[in-house]
Amino acid sequence: MVLTTSFGAQSAAFLHLATQQNPSLPILFIDTGYHFPETHLFAEELTKKLNLNVTTVRPLLTPQQLEEEHGRLWEMGPTGLEQFHEIIRVEPLRRALSDLNPTLWVAGLRRTSSESREKLSVISSSQSRLKLLPLLDWSDRQVGDYLRLHSLPYHPLWSKGYVSIGDRVTTKRLDEVNDPSELRHFGWKRECGIHEKV
Repeated sequence: MVLTTSFGAQSAAFLHLATQQNPSLPILFIDTGYHFPETHLFAEELTKKLNLNVTTVRPLLTPQQLEEEHGRLWEMGPTGLEQFHEIIRVEPLRRALSDLNPTLWVAGLRRTSSESREKLSVISSSQSRLKLLPLLDWSDRQVGDYLRLHSLPYHPLWSKGYVSIGDRVTTKRLDEVNDPSELRHFGWKRECGIHEKV
């Protein structure tokens, strides 16, 4: 079994819930090279607080190498953004899952996060493994209640208006957009690809 996390806005609830069931659960974090510094601090805080068994996975290219070779892909429209995510997220996770070869992948997706997630199933199969989404039907209120009940923190950028937190080059604050769909990836798409391609 393996769990994946991006150490996003409300991820402490998912990580706490999962590790209460299995304290040594292997957890994969993809360090894309483009995370906010606050995400790294949050990851360190939660890893220490919850005694997480985290393995960090990185892309084959550093941000400098990527930009020297391909330019600022995230600024090159939907196709460039797709290639950007393939390099910094999809390939590293595919590689890590190939190495670990788990029979069960646990992820913290929720239906309320985006329209593209509304038709997901709590349990599905892909690439000869099962995928479990235990928080799929949780509301924002339920997550917030869980965080308060267990004295767990939100991501530090939450209080600064970042309600959906990804990479610093593709994430906007709530006050910077006209539509919530534009909070991530300039509104071109909601998903980064790992839950569609891996």
